[in-house]
Amino acid sequence: MLRLGAHESIAGGLARAFERAESVGCESLQIWTRNGRQWDAPPLDDLARCQFLAARDSRDIHPVVAHASYLINIASPDPALHRRSVTALQDELTRCRLLEVPYLVLHPGAHTGAGAEAGLELAARALRQALTVLDDAPVRILLETMAGQGTTVGGSFEDLAWLLDRVADPDHLGVCFDTCHVFAAGYEITTGKGYAATMEAFDRTVGLDQLHVVHLNDSQYGLGSRRDRHTHIGEGHIGQAGFAPLLTDSRLAGLAGIIETPKSDDLHEDRQNLARLREIADLGYQLQPASTPGISDDTEGT
Repeated sequence: MLRLGAHESIAGGLARAFERAESVGCESLQIWTRNGRQWDAPPLDDLARCQFLAARDSRDIHPVVAHASYLINIASPDPALHRRSVTALQDELTRCRLLEVPYLVLHPGAHTGAGAEAGLELAARALRQALTVLDDAPVRILLETMAGQGTTVGGSFEDLAWLLDRVADPDHLGVCFDTCHVFAAGYEITTGKGYAATMEAFDRTVGLDQLHVVHLNDSQYGLGSRRDRHTHIGEGHIGQAGFAPLLTDSRLAGLAGIIETPKSDDLHEDRQNLARLREIADLGYQLQPASTPGISDDTEGT
């Protein structure tokens, strides 16, 4: 069974994310290590680091995963943005090393018209540069499977396999599998047969040994829509039954399964989504698909 958790806010301090995670029943946790929507961030101070580690050590919430800023675009052909993205990525990796966070999830970027091949080459170059700050530190960048929206790269398993092979640093690279993105990219995961075929393709191209984190998000749009819009578990086109094959896959046992669904300040949605996922896992393949999945508000995916 996946260790189910959620992306929680670090408002009020990094350590507060553990309080929020504990309050909704998380077994794992995803955070920003800094403001994810700003380029500049103050250095990580020793007090914040010690408080974070103490909060982690006092709870059975693991693994902890960080998500890199949305501003980072390592596939950008613009030299200034590319340099800025590498610098920001190096800062994120340094923070993960200091906070002892083993995984940093990263969107592989967008080529913005330069072409997929050029974008992948630029992304590979950026990854090689960024990883130099780690030395032997046990931190991995996890390239996230993307929906194939616009000019983004990473919308196919082949893109991710190419990057892993080109960078050739297996100790510091891996993959994050996002259910909404994979489904939107055209990979069928909602039936036993479809899920088996998708995971066989993933294993053949990327390798299941490269998979370290799963994002559990329903999709507001249909199979192959190439639209990245998350919604609550069971309220989108994946549906409750569509999560059963993944949640009952013993090969994924122990990995973090993180929800990134819309939430209000009291976090009741996180409690409901996590409870729903646990119910689906218990029911497994006995679960019958809903006849008409609902659609939630238009919230940007992560």
